[in-house]
Amino acid sequence: MSGKIGDEVVINTIRFLSLDQIERAKSGHPGMPLGASHIAYLIFDRFLKFNPKNPRWIDRDRFVLSAGHASAMLYATLFVNGYDITIEDLKRFRQLDSITPGHPESQLTPGVETTTGPLGQGFGNSVGMAIAEKYLSSYFNREGFKIIDHYTYVLASDGDLMEGVSSEAGALAGHLRLHKLIVIWDNNRVSIDGPTSLAWSENVLERFEALGWHVQEVEDGYDLDALEKAIRRAREETDRPSFIAARTHLGYGSPLQNNCKAHGAPLGKEAVIETKKRFGWPLEEFYVPEEVWEYRRRRIEEGRRREEEWRKLFEKYRERYPDLAELLIKAFNRDWGEEYRRHLPRFEEPIATRKASGKVLNAIAGYL
Repeated sequence: MSGKIGDEVVINTIRFLSLDQIERAKSGHPGMPLGASHIAYLIFDRFLKFNPKNPRWIDRDRFVLSAGHASAMLYATLFVNGYDITIEDLKRFRQLDSITPGHPESQLTPGVETTTGPLGQGFGNSVGMAIAEKYLSSYFNREGFKIIDHYTYVLASDGDLMEGVSSEAGALAGHLRLHKLIVIWDNNRVSIDGPTSLAWSENVLERFEALGWHVQEVEDGYDLDALEKAIRRAREETDRPSFIAARTHLGYGSPLQNNCKAHGAPLGKEAVIETKKRFGWPLEEFYVPEEVWEYRRRRIEEGRRREEEWRKLFEKYRERYPDLAELLIKAFNRDWGEEYRRHLPRFEEPIATRKASGKVLNAIAGYL
């Protein structure tokens, strides 16, 4: 824990800011925020390397909420960790022109790494991120200069893993031995229409073992120590991506716990009041304890300090390897120059697009 206050205070702030967003909007998905906010908190608090005031820092860790329907939880998590999201932004959840849309959009909200919502999409995107980290680190890093050295963490739902893309992308991740990819499965066993057993009976852990992943199971998904130890073991893995199954409960602590009705509709005013009372939480809407405001301020300072340490290393790297440093900056700024345009081929005859794409890439590769 990076602060002086208890974990549960921050976790409950995330839970109930999520519920309040959904109730005010009269739309949203309260089940996962109640059931999995502690997982998002744990990743950010114990492991994630980030600077909330510079969400595009090159060597930040990536956090992907593949279950994008739980966006209220993501926005609340980003808020308590110091990103440029305000209480007023949370109050405008799912409203036109807000920065807190119903599903996360990467070009809109600070801290959102990729647009998610279609189940499985974030899982696939995260494999791409891990591939990029592995390639870039091998290309740019030099002895004593780990300029690219970050993890990709994913919080995935049952629905994400039901989608075929999770198997396809998971197979590639296992094949490429993407050991800096860590997926945590929010295994609550409830789908939009009822228990997952209505349509799903495979052994997911064995599936990922077969795909070449390091697999762990946390039977009590609310045991923070057990979850933390599992993630630390995953970080120690050097040859395989990691998959952690955490047994959780949809709508945890609410009158609709484990009920599919908690998935995609507001709990309702009375149920929210009852849930807050069960957790011993003030009934005030959008309540944030003073110690959480202090936690937020501290996270901002910690993030600035971590990026500053990296920048000092990068300046030394730039002195030693100026060409590589310039190329790295250009790549992340998507500054490809203009020379490649002069080498774009023209096609006079009909050609399959896959062949045309290959010819274009080969023609301009040396000029990027």
